[in-house]
Amino acid sequence: PFNGGADNVFILQTTGKLMQAASTNVILSGGAQAQNIFWQVSDDVRVGSSAVMQGILLVKTSVEFVTGSSLTGRVLAQTA
Repeated sequence: PFNGGADNVFILQTTGKLMQAASTNVILSGGAQAQNIFWQVSDDVRVGSSAVMQGILLVKTSVEFVTGSSLTGRVLAQTA
């Protein structure tokens, strides 16, 4: 879980793919906000079935949301 105040910023970087497993949730607590979580991914992103993603996805290639998954935030892909 991301635990922080409304003004805290979280930046996560990966040099590969980001794959969120089915039926998992990104949890925010303590006032943390999706608009302050940045996922920088140098490959592609896949959010599994019924998974809940939160934050701003900055993605090099592509993003796939499988049926039933959701996002609170935004997606910015360099190429799609």
